Amino acid sequence: MGFRLLMIATGPSGTNLSEDQAEEWPLRLEGLVPGIQIDSCHSVEEAMAVIGEADGAFGDVIPELFQRAKRLQWVQSPRAAPKTGYYHPALIDSDVVVTNMRGIFSDHIGAHIMSFVLAFSRGLHVYLPQQLRREWKSGAPVVYLPEATAVIVGVGAIGSEVARLCSEFGMTVVGVDARTTEPPPGVSELYTPDRLPEVLPRADFLITTVPETPETRRMFAAPVFRLMKPTAYLINIGRGATVVLDDLVEALRGGEIAGAGLDVYETEPLPADHPLWTTPGALMTPHMAADGPYVEERRAEVFMDNCVRFDEGRELRNIVDKAKWF
Repeated sequence: MGFRLLMIATGPSGTNLSEDQAEEWPLRLEGLVPGIQIDSCHSVEEAMAVIGEADGAFGDVIPELFQRAKRLQWVQSPRAAPKTGYYHPALIDSDVVVTNMRGIFSDHIGAHIMSFVLAFSRGLHVYLPQQLRREWKSGAPVVYLPEATAVIVGVGAIGSEVARLCSEFGMTVVGVDARTTEPPPGVSELYTPDRLPEVLPRADFLITTVPETPETRRMFAAPVFRLMKPTAYLINIGRGATVVLDDLVEALRGGEIAGAGLDVYETEPLPADHPLWTTPGALMTPHMAADGPYVEERRAEVFMDNCVRFDEGRELRNIVDKAKWF
């Protein structure tokens, strides 16, 4: 038993592992998978020299690396939704299985989404700017959640947790998903993405958790905002590329929707001169919705469990549809 594993600590999309993890994870794996051989690389150049012998890999296997892979059967993405380009054509067209890290921070992101929902429902998007101006004025619109509808686009692990939380507040939850066929707990209705235009006018909150894919890129743009109620709110914690920010700014300033809560953006960091910063109705956080305790240990657990499964020839966790990027 045992296999050869390439661990790429640093890749084009950023740091895959901290220095401590790069030292600790191989030691833990050696105790879990007898006979495993681990090549821990801190650069693409280092990985180039050893990927030809690797059976599995953790990190960003860019096209230049992939061309040299001769035995590769499995790649573990270090993220739930890696950046554009991770799923390159050669990887997609190959027989190599890719797994990701979905499901490890649904509780943190679910709480973050609900913080936006509750803030909008109680008018904090109005009162926070007033606080900075030292203005004492009540009367911001209130959304009574037991009579509100949340349309959640993407009811995978994160969307399902959000649906549960919304339903606990008495909200009606409508799910829209390309892959899920049975409504998760809390979802009263479930539709395919082609039905989104039908349900958008019902949304008091349009919540999107979808990753960036060829189908979701620039999905939420002017035509979508025009179908929403002027009292509705958009919340995006999925990927920035799914929402066209210029269209969103126009929709907010034109009164087509009442507000937007964003944790992700088309360009990150969001440029300091972008008009969204000063657009009324916008609540913004700097791509930190997944922050919270236990995430790194959960990430280690998924990866190490998959290493054991791969070694034993069992089905891996979180297998990706590579053509769809998730």
